[in-house]
Amino acid sequence: MKFGTIVLAAISMLSVGCQSQKKKVITNSDKPNILIIFPDQLRRYSAGFWSEPGYKEYVIGKSDPVYTPNIDLLAKNGVVVTKGISNFPLCSPYRGMLMSGMYPEQNGIWNNCIKGRTENLKDEVQAIPDLFLKAGYNTSYFGKTHWHITEPLFDKKGNYVGTDKEPGGNYVNTYDTYVPNGRPRHGIEYFYQSVKDDHYNPHIYSNDPGAIEGKKDGELHLPKVFSPKNEAAKIVDYLRNSRGQRDTSKPFCMMWALNPPHSPWDDGNTDMETLKEYYDTDKFPKIDHSLVVRDNASLEVAKYARNYFANVTSTDKYIGIVLDELKKMGVLDNTIVIFTSDHGEMLGSHDDEGKNVIEMEAMAIPLIVHWPKGLKKGIVDVLFSAPDVLPTVMGLAGLKTEIPAEVQGLNLADILENPLATKLKKPESLLLMLSHSRGVLTDRYTLCVNENKKATKELGETFFYDNLKDPYQFKKISLKDEPEVAKELLVQLGIKLKMANDPWYKTKKFSSLIPYPKNK
Repeated sequence: MKFGTIVLAAISMLSVGCQSQKKKVITNSDKPNILIIFPDQLRRYSAGFWSEPGYKEYVIGKSDPVYTPNIDLLAKNGVVVTKGISNFPLCSPYRGMLMSGMYPEQNGIWNNCIKGRTENLKDEVQAIPDLFLKAGYNTSYFGKTHWHITEPLFDKKGNYVGTDKEPGGNYVNTYDTYVPNGRPRHGIEYFYQSVKDDHYNPHIYSNDPGAIEGKKDGELHLPKVFSPKNEAAKIVDYLRNSRGQRDTSKPFCMMWALNPPHSPWDDGNTDMETLKEYYDTDKFPKIDHSLVVRDNASLEVAKYARNYFANVTSTDKYIGIVLDELKKMGVLDNTIVIFTSDHGEMLGSHDDEGKNVIEMEAMAIPLIVHWPKGLKKGIVDVLFSAPDVLPTVMGLAGLKTEIPAEVQGLNLADILENPLATKLKKPESLLLMLSHSRGVLTDRYTLCVNENKKATKELGETFFYDNLKDPYQFKKISLKDEPEVAKELLVQLGIKLKMANDPWYKTKKFSSLIPYPKNK
């Protein structure tokens, strides 16, 4: 498609670390900017617009009573995808799929990257920043990464020394770690990483000394600031190019991975001013079903609802600061903003908290594509999963021919651009994965096939949900109870497992149940 012309007035063309000033550059470009925003553990329906006419009709169950004016504006002026799904609702596996456009067997991440595991996004993978860097973009990353192998390569002060021998041999964090310069950063030019689930004490590493009080790349910086607030300020500074952080003759590709509303949900990790303003006892006297609205939720388990929603609203606030800066710069309308999350949050549903389960509250994620210059605002009812982000954003940016052949996700740009075009084929199903489970999601059903965790060659519980008749997934339907539906779902599962080159497909696991396609 053709893109409108954008004019950028640049104050310098300095790269990070370069000190000499150059002349101002005014350039004409038909390339849109890219901004991918993905807060951690944000439920699909934790946004205010879902309660309004035109949107509430698409909600499966009930939406949360949250205040999110900036997310709402993105939705109302962009494309809202109704069925955004985290194929593997866990931080690292999702991030591996998002970054690579490939499933875990290909990208290298089958579980969270934590101490004692070898999970790691493969260095040879061409990730989103790699590909946009090649296409002539400035690339930047702010926030949580959680795709790199966690190793004891730090000194006792948290500085990266690159060895497990003295002065190394220490971990900076059990979950997640600093990503060193080079191939592990996958083409990220400007790097501002936040490590640790400690919202008011993020552990910062950056290759911009000016952003971390003169420290070097790999040296630990502790700003003691609420992480979304801190990151928003650094992003605004980067966009303004106050110290020559980027080449303003180029468009930018930025990824922003906020940690909240991820746990912990105690008062010490919550924006308490926001909690008191929107979710305190004067607004919601009790934690009852006026606050925890879904019919399948345990109020006893969901005691942290005020804290969770407060950090959703606070995150929205700081996202708004960045969007406002883009608007002031005159580039928001020609910036492809993708707003999503790595997975949902159970918030008491099925007597559970967190994620990493097959149920809808964990799998369902927000997905908004805001690009007024290139897309008509509206709603697109389509199944859209994590590996689809890379090829779709490249397709929207006019880089369809540059999508690597090994990418397994679908380029859904045409559907976003022409949602009413009947000739465009929408996905019939999506592959769902957990460590000991596989399944598929269709427009109506969720299938789950479990292996026995203690004896993985043995079949465990196998069932499906009818999400149309049973939106809160109260009833697990046995495959024997509706054999025709079960048969079709199992066919879809076999197809998807082959497509993903999944270990279940390679070993033909449970082949007496799953009809795997034959090799050609």
